[in-house]
Amino acid sequence: MKERPRVTFAGKDKNIFFKTLKKRVDQQFRDRGVSIHANTNMVVKTIVILAIYIVPYFYLVLFQPALLPSLLLWFVMGIGMAGVGMAIMHDAIHGAYSSSNFLNKMLGFTLNLVGGSKHNWRLQHNILHHTYTNITHQDDDIANKTVLRFSPHTQVKWYHKLQPVYAFFFYGLLTLYWVTLKDFVQFILYTKDGTNPNTAPQNAILLTGIITMKAIYFFAFLGIPVLAGIPFSYVITGFLLMHFVAGIILTTVFQLAHSVEETTFPLPDDEGKIQNAWAIHQMETTVNFARKNKWLSWYLGGLNFQVEHHLFPRICHVHHPEVSEIVQQTAREFGVVYHEHESFGAALKSHIKFMIRIGKLPDLNDGIG
Repeated sequence: MKERPRVTFAGKDKNIFFKTLKKRVDQQFRDRGVSIHANTNMVVKTIVILAIYIVPYFYLVLFQPALLPSLLLWFVMGIGMAGVGMAIMHDAIHGAYSSSNFLNKMLGFTLNLVGGSKHNWRLQHNILHHTYTNITHQDDDIANKTVLRFSPHTQVKWYHKLQPVYAFFFYGLLTLYWVTLKDFVQFILYTKDGTNPNTAPQNAILLTGIITMKAIYFFAFLGIPVLAGIPFSYVITGFLLMHFVAGIILTTVFQLAHSVEETTFPLPDDEGKIQNAWAIHQMETTVNFARKNKWLSWYLGGLNFQVEHHLFPRICHVHHPEVSEIVQQTAREFGVVYHEHESFGAALKSHIKFMIRIGKLPDLNDGIG
């Protein structure tokens, strides 16, 4: 397998936008005398979301309720599972949760609580997605996935016309695929294409760790409940329900930031260069939604403020609302686009329209927007 081609960004003259923006954001935190990392509200949120995920599990094992009550518990665990991914591990692996690398590392392991690999996530998300947002063959988030198409520059199949009908079903399978196969597929892919910089001995240790953690995860969620006396049919049904709930939430939320009508999908030129400054590229490929919805913002871990997150990934998401005001104002001054949908419903509608269009659009050699 060939290594991923190197892609760089041009338009350095436009970087004055980001320099000005960064200066203003930094000044805002200095003036208020607060850290860019977690505050008390974030700590409370962490405890609550972990409790939503963990407490139903212990209740299930200890009290072994009937099928319907047990499925309700698994459903709640699915909500908690998605919350752990969006509001805890996401900030931690970005180094945004704390100024302490140790604490970020420890909280990053909450990804293992939901069956994933922190190492693979960092490569896919922090490096490939955040650096090369919506660039085909660089950003794995928009790579074709079985029967789903997210880029205008990948091969279109006849069945992609139907993807608005079946997409959300496959979204529900995401975390189940993640805990069973995805980490191993990515481990092989990233090792072969050079994304994973580890040496062979380091990779041997890493692979052993991934296998061990997954074995512990499956024993905890499938083995222990059965050993406690819960029928296996109850356990596997609930386990699949938990993952389906978490999968739909996680995948849908992430899609609303980049796979919508307003975003662009630029390609590098013959020299491997994107003809835009990196910050401008992020503004054109990313969309916010429901910024004013406090309850949704609390649960989603700031993933409805993806513009701010992509520009400042090391700022904890609890600060995104105030940062967004600065970003929007500065973008307006510099004539830079600031994409957002007023509500979750508007963002979802835009995503569905995008899926309809991308399912019919032939393979292009230039951008979609």
